[in-house]
Amino acid sequence: MLGIIFTLLMLVMLQAVLGFDNLLYISLESKKAPESEQKRVRKTGILIAIGLRIVLLFILVSIIDFFQEPFSWLTGGVDNVVKFAFNGHSLIVLAGGGFIIYTAIKEIWHMISIKDLDHDVEGNGKRTKSANAAIVSIVIMNLVFSFDSILAAIGLTSEIESSTTAFIVMAIAIVISGLLMLFLADRISAFLAKNRMYEVLGLFILLVVGIMLVTEGGHLAHIKLFGNPIEPMSKTTFYFVIVVLVITDIVQGRYQKKILAEQEKEQ
Repeated sequence: MLGIIFTLLMLVMLQAVLGFDNLLYISLESKKAPESEQKRVRKTGILIAIGLRIVLLFILVSIIDFFQEPFSWLTGGVDNVVKFAFNGHSLIVLAGGGFIIYTAIKEIWHMISIKDLDHDVEGNGKRTKSANAAIVSIVIMNLVFSFDSILAAIGLTSEIESSTTAFIVMAIAIVISGLLMLFLADRISAFLAKNRMYEVLGLFILLVVGIMLVTEGGHLAHIKLFGNPIEPMSKTTFYFVIVVLVITDIVQGRYQKKILAEQEKEQ
């Protein structure tokens, strides 16, 4: 019994750590919906995602081999140029990473190209997305983010003899982590709203997340370019890059304040 409780705590911690980038995406994506709908978008998206995560867990437990074995029709390449052996897991991770990179670059470009930050709307006066469209995006990307964490959870519960008990433990961990996301989503969004300069940092973190997923997907697909295999970005490297980005942003912000203060004195 103690072993099961310890496994449950480990799963909750795993889901919480891996859920940070998911929360960041939810906060940034919900901003595209009308302001009056943003809170509902976050809550609805997370609640639907919790239910779909449990469904995804059930599917993965049932047909996990399908996602791990390479597809024969997606295996091959050109000698000394490119080699690949795609499976279900690699395709999902690659698609998710590619979409996140596209989203981050698009939002960064949009941020530097608009003329009025206080009226960040399209020419027709509407936000870039409806509430329902934002919810769909949140749910889809939540599933992409959760794919690896569910596979890791299956690995952590492999020592539990009863498959039913293992499934229940994983489902409880998903629900608990989902409730934590529900609790933190509004707070992170409120922080970003009050400190808009950190939106840039958030978008670059998402960009790094996308790159990490693409390298992981390339590794899972056994892609080799000119004989060199694609190596996945390690979690240690990922967190190191995030720390460097945060420190750089803090130092840049304080240095900019000093420059502005000196300019005011000169005037």
